[in-house]
Parts: sequence; C-alpha cells; structure tokens
Amino acid sequence: MRSCKRLQRNDVLKKITPASRTSWFAGIALTLLVAGCQKAPEGATAAPAAKPATPAVSVAAKPEPPAKPELPPLFRDIERRTFQFFWDTTNEVNGMTPDRYPSRPFASIASVGYALTAYPIGIENGWVSRTQAVDRTLTTLKFLRDLPQGPQKEGKAGHKGFYYHFLDMNTGHRFNTWVELSSVDTSLLLMGVLFAQSYYDRDDPREREIRWIADTIYKRVDWTFLQNNKPLISMGWFPESGVIPHDWKGYNEAMMVYVLAMASPTHPVGPEAWEVWTRSYSELWGVFQGQEYLTFAPHFGHQYSHVWIDFRGIQDAYMRERGMDYFENSRRATYAQRAYAIENPMKWKDYGENVWGLTASDGPQQTLQEYRGEQRPFRHYSARGAGFRENFDDGTIAPTAAVASLPFAPEIVIPATEEMHRRYGDYLYSSYGFLDSFNPSFDYDIPLKTGRIVPGKGWVASDYIGIDQGPILAMIANYRNDFVWSVMKKNRYIRDGLKKAGFQGGWLDAKTEQAAQAAPAAPPSPADLDAAAARALGTAESRANQAAQPEAARPQQPE
Repeated sequence: MRSCKRLQRNDVLKKITPASRTSWFAGIALTLLVAGCQKAPEGATAAPAAKPATPAVSVAAKPEPPAKPELPPLFRDIERRTFQFFWDTTNEVNGMTPDRYPSRPFASIASVGYALTAYPIGIENGWVSRTQAVDRTLTTLKFLRDLPQGPQKEGKAGHKGFYYHFLDMNTGHRFNTWVELSSVDTSLLLMGVLFAQSYYDRDDPREREIRWIADTIYKRVDWTFLQNNKPLISMGWFPESGVIPHDWKGYNEAMMVYVLAMASPTHPVGPEAWEVWTRSYSELWGVFQGQEYLTFAPHFGHQYSHVWIDFRGIQDAYMRERGMDYFENSRRATYAQRAYAIENPMKWKDYGENVWGLTASDGPQQTLQEYRGEQRPFRHYSARGAGFRENFDDGTIAPTAAVASLPFAPEIVIPATEEMHRRYGDYLYSSYGFLDSFNPSFDYDIPLKTGRIVPGKGWVASDYIGIDQGPILAMIANYRNDFVWSVMKKNRYIRDGLKKAGFQGGWLDAKTEQAAQAAPAAPPSPADLDAAAARALGTAESRANQAAQPEAARPQQPE
C-alpha cells in the first residue's frame, strides 16, 4: 500500500504540471489515478495521505497549456460593479474604505488594501482616469502616513507601524477597545500599498510621492514587535493585554505576512521564519475529495496571498519536495470544494456541481434549528469550509469562494458563476455585484443578525464585504491578463521576500525590471450600526479575536 501511495503521488505530479493546471483533464487524471491505484469504486474518497518522505521530485517538462476559456459578458459586469463598490463607498476625504456596505459600521484596513489595488484596475478599464486614481491614492496614503501611532488605548490608529483591524471611517482612529492590532490585516493593507508603489511608476511629482509614502508606510512596520515566540509572528496585539499568544502557523492566508516580514529593510524577521512556518504544515497535507493537497478548509486561505503573488512555476522547499506549486495547490482545493458540494453529505438545499463555495462570510444567525429531523447549528459571520480538519458547513454559500478562484480553475468557476447569477441573481446580485452570501436551506421565522428571508428561496445577505469583493475584482483581472501579478512582480520587496523564503524558478529567476524605488526625500452616509451590533460583526470577522476565545465559545457572537 505504501509503494502504491508513492506511485500514485509521483505519477500524478508528473502529469499535473503548473503549465497544465487549468486543464479539466488534470482534475480527471488525478481522480482516476487515485481510484485505480487503490482499486476503489469510482467516486470513493481516498484516505488522508501521510506527509511524503521522498526526496525532491523533479517537475516534468511542461506541455503547451490548453486554450484559456473565454469569459462571458457577465464577468465584465461583475468587474465593473465590484470596482464601483470600492470607488463609491470609500470616504473620498481620507481614503477609508468600509468593512461592509450598506451597514458601514467602520473602516477595515484590509478593505483599504483592496481598494488601493482596485483603483489601477479602474484605470486600465477606463472606469476612472489616472488623475482621479492618483488623487484618491495620494489622499489615502497621506492619511495613513499621518495617522497617530502609539501604545495608548484610544486616539491611535496603530502601533509600531501596524494598524488596528478596524478604524473609524472619519478619524481613522481605533474603532473600539475590542479591536486588535492585526498583523494579517496590516499585511493585506501593505499589499495594496506596495501594489500602488509599483503601478504608479511615471516620472511625475505626484506619482513619485505615492512611491515615497508607500515606502515610508512599509518600512516603519516593526515585525519583530510581534515575535514573542521567534521566529513565528503573532496574530496581533491589544494595548490592554499585550501580544496575542497565538502565532501564524499551519497553512492559511498568512503566507503574505511572512513574505513581507522577511523582506523588510528596517525591521525584518529572519528567513528561518519560513522554514518553521512550513514545518507547521505537518498535519495539513492529505487527500480530500479525490485531491491530494495542502488543506485549509475556508477557501480564502487559498486566495488572499494569490491575489498579489503569482505562485505559478515558483516553489519553496516544501513544494519542491512535492513537485508542484502553491497555485496548483489552490487549483486542487477549488476542485475539492466543488466535489464536496456535489457529494453534499449534509444534504443542504441546492448544493451541486455549479452551486458551491465555502469560505468566511456572513450567515443568517447564531442558532440551533431542526433540519431534516436533526438539530443543526447555524452561524452569523463565520469561517466555513470542508476538509479533513476544521470543518463547518451550515448551508451558507459565498459567491467569492468560487468567483475569486477563476484563475485556478476557470472551467468549473465560469459555469458556477453563471448558474448562481441565473438562479439567484434577482435577489443576490445588485448594485455592486454579488451580495456576500446566501443560504437556500435557512427559511426559519426567527430574528436575523443581518440579511433577509426571501420567501421560498431562503436567506440572503444584505451587505457587501470588502475582503470578499476585493479578491473577485483582482482575480478576474489576473485571469484576463495577469494584471495585478505582473505589477507586483516588479516590486523589489515582494521578490526579496519570496527569495528569502527559498522560492526559486519561473518568473522569479528571470530578470524583471525593478520598479517603485523610494524617493530620497519627501516632496513638498448611511446610518452606522449601534455599538453592540458593530462589535458583534467586528469580533466575528477577526481571526485573532476568534483564536483568543476558548474553542467552545468561538461561534458565539459577543453582545
């Protein structure tokens, strides 16, 4: 059996190379090989594979990739509406982008990072002029640069270069005492800041100022401040209680945290951080729904870092050992999501080959309700996902899980996007594209946290959420012409961080023009939610807040 496992992995990896990752046949090949090797019935799920102990596997010669599926007109409409979310809802006076809209309780620094990425997409598509985008970007960066920082509990936007997860939409100060200084949300902001640094590359005084301010914001982050357990990095800090005792480890969205931290020219963490980070993957590699990959159940973990970093054809030591790359890993995770929905072990309504997508999203309510003769838990905002660890599925589907996976598996994402728009668009698709989520199985007559019940159709969210909108817009742009990826390949900090993490191959080894050099010197709404509701939303969306709670208490919404 052990030799069969090894044969299965090596044969699959030789057939599935980065160049063929978007092929429908690759997914079929993997499934058939697993089934054939184990002599299991078709459709059977293989047992989780042990961590491979084999030496490095050479990647086979790359065949010519198949023709990329053409995007139907719906995707152009999704792009435009999703762009308008960032352009219309951002405070034009200071550049603060709301965490969600229309409830708009506070700004999210992660949403600001996605907004800074969205503006150049708007330029390239002719939706705004370069002058308009430069104005908005400069406003945002100047405001971020000048916000007060310090260890005080109130009146500050951040500390040691990091920013609080949620800021007041007008003052930019920490929104409330339950808001943490967040390493991952600061990283999402910084990816947008560095994207702006590399995109605005003209020899123009205002674009030079963008590059200089971006450099200032990035360089002042003291990554070592959150290293109580070196070389790992903590999820964050509270002025009331200090560094959060939970570090970024395992496989998740924090790849970008370590890339940015290792590349810092001022306060770096050592390259050994990446080795320890990947060592913590140990129990996360295995087989789920016929796909062998590094698992993280909520799909955002397979998307966020990929928004800005093109992982196609580049490998760290961990992926070199497995003969694949992180892009291929996300492709397999996407196929596993769809296969889970087709199997639908919990018998939720409407799940199937074109209705799928579990990630962190809004949900109807924190409640127990009877479904198909048994008590089932439902949640409000929560991470949702399926895998061989950390599962939670209450029938709530988020379109961003599928749509933002477009570059990984267009052959299954395009029909899923079209079907969700066709079947649910009358109440799920509106001014800014897809609302955050929907649950056809939830039709209970009880008070809701957010959203509404559509008679005969179930629950649908009432908000758009910035960190779900951003990946949709950016990943469609990446699918069309590698736009965000191509810009970020020029950023010396991203390249340096990847190299320090041990990445090699592909575009990273090629000579790419270095852009976005720092300038040598500085050149001359709708009603807010009440405090309790805002706190409930914010703490539910914070990975650090959730990690700090006892396991049994994590699903509960604070009052």
